[in-house]
Amino acid sequence: MGRLRMAMVGGGPGAFIGPVHRRAAELDAAIELVAGAFTSDPKRAPDAAAFYGVDPARSYAAFQDMLDAEKKRPDGAEFVCIVTPNHLHWPVAKAALEAGFDVMSDKPATATAEEAHALQRLLAGMPKRLYGLTYTYTGYPLVREARTLCISGALGVIRKVVVEYSQGWLSTRAELENKQAAWRTDPARAGAGCTGDIGVHAFNLAEFVAGERVSSLCADVSTVVDGRALDDDCNVLIRFANGARGVLHASQIALGERNNLNLRIYGDEGALAWRQETPNELALTWADGRGETRHAGAGHLKTSGEGYTRLPTGHPEGYFEAFANLYRDFACARREGRTIETTLVPGIAEGVRGMEFVELAVTQSRKGWVEFRGGKQ
Repeated sequence: MGRLRMAMVGGGPGAFIGPVHRRAAELDAAIELVAGAFTSDPKRAPDAAAFYGVDPARSYAAFQDMLDAEKKRPDGAEFVCIVTPNHLHWPVAKAALEAGFDVMSDKPATATAEEAHALQRLLAGMPKRLYGLTYTYTGYPLVREARTLCISGALGVIRKVVVEYSQGWLSTRAELENKQAAWRTDPARAGAGCTGDIGVHAFNLAEFVAGERVSSLCADVSTVVDGRALDDDCNVLIRFANGARGVLHASQIALGERNNLNLRIYGDEGALAWRQETPNELALTWADGRGETRHAGAGHLKTSGEGYTRLPTGHPEGYFEAFANLYRDFACARREGRTIETTLVPGIAEGVRGMEFVELAVTQSRKGWVEFRGGKQ
């Protein structure tokens, strides 16, 4: 079968995440980038086309022009990848879905919880449309292995979840000279700051692996750097529906940190620890005192037969491959006519929960414990 044809919105010259999506999507030769509305500046469209190696005639200045043109072509794009700043996620997803395209979107789903609910209602009326979210870390093989351990009951009853996502790149006013920092700290384009940028990753990872849903939270969200309009530090106590307690910490002003995402889960029969900067190892501790380290690609893993690793064990895989696993699952679901819920790709339900978490943590900061409804209206 031929490759699925992808169109991209966003990711123009100087972007970080657009090229990541493109390389990941094409890693397994199941998807091909054929068109894009990479930049809203018509003068830069040819440069974007050259960078991505697409036909200049299929590098559009407006995403609606792209959708209108591509759906008329016999070789037109089959799904749309959204890699824009957050404020465009909802309008682009809505337009693409209504035009008949499936959608794969960078997180978060939208800039606000209200938009996320609107997107969920739209998708409810389109049961055959696929909508996926690239919560990247759910694609790591050992994260999926950790999820299997938790859901299977191997760790026993989950008692405590600790998730930390620390970065230091915004410990100064980097937004004054850095394009990526500028839009991520701009309320009009980002919606929320640290909580929406990386806190939502930590929240999603905790629920994904533990297999438990957050039911209430107590947040302390702050703007530490003077002159910044959005939060850059987030500390949240969380409680899960099964009674487990948790701690979620996300910060972009932690000087010296790079991309320090850590997850620890404690059950009454075992515990696990995973670190994104060393993603090919999963540390396990059992109640009888035994310690164990599982390695990506090893034959004994529950996930080893799923094709989530591409190299023999001991050959490092990482960020691109995690992204690629999400695209692989998305492509398989589309080819086989399955829903996104039959895969491990996060969908609109996770998108809504993420935006509800962000909004509740920010608006209820320092107000004590509040119920987290998580998609219930």
